[in-house]
Amino acid sequence: MKLENGSVLITGGAGGFGGATARRLAAKGARVVIADVADERGQALAKEIGNGAVYVRMDIMDEASIANAVETAANIGPLRAVVAAHGGPPGPGPGGRVVGRDGKRLSVGVFAHSVYVFLTAAFTVTSYAAEAMAKNEPLESGQRGVIINTSSIAGFEGQPGLVPYSAAKGGIIGMTLTLARDMAPLGIRAMAIAPGTFFTFAYGQMTAEEANAKFAASIPNPKRMGEPDEYALLAEQIIENDFLNGTTIRLDGAQRFQ
Repeated sequence: MKLENGSVLITGGAGGFGGATARRLAAKGARVVIADVADERGQALAKEIGNGAVYVRMDIMDEASIANAVETAANIGPLRAVVAAHGGPPGPGPGGRVVGRDGKRLSVGVFAHSVYVFLTAAFTVTSYAAEAMAKNEPLESGQRGVIINTSSIAGFEGQPGLVPYSAAKGGIIGMTLTLARDMAPLGIRAMAIAPGTFFTFAYGQMTAEEANAKFAASIPNPKRMGEPDEYALLAEQIIENDFLNGTTIRLDGAQRFQ
């Protein structure tokens, strides 16, 4: 997939995965649309990477907001790639095990919120993006676009207390092959990345050294947390390799949860 003069939409584009991916794809000649709710960080990133990059405020909980972000990207060039790396707002209550130590069950609202943020919103981005890509003139390769969703190793084997998140990320894995088959007649590919433990903005004020000391023990090799640019490098390679389609790639340093 050639990106020169085309546009790329990155949801969660001001975050760790999204920001690193925006930098890499802009360097490949893409006009990057950074979609997020972190206005200050997103605007600064668009200015930093240049090449026609723009920031658009997008609320992943709002379908109209997603539609606007896709339209913004399609209007500045043929939409060739989407990388969905967004998170979402906190849920309506505390998470935890299905039945906690206090004997109380996990609320349906908490479960439904996680599924909406990490699965339903990803499908919403995918469907709007696919509709826009279908209008592209195909490249010489016959390809019109590629959509990369973000799963997690928790979608394969989740830890206790992660039922809603694991269900949502498992849904990403489950829909990826079917999406690829659905969109194959249009020349649109579907892939997913399942990261392990990465050092991103989610760790707040912790330094990389502090986070690695606390969380890297379960990673066999390399003995450290992943770096956002390693996610971005894989996203770049997926976009460039047209024969990668319909699968989820683990990116986790051989990390497995038991």
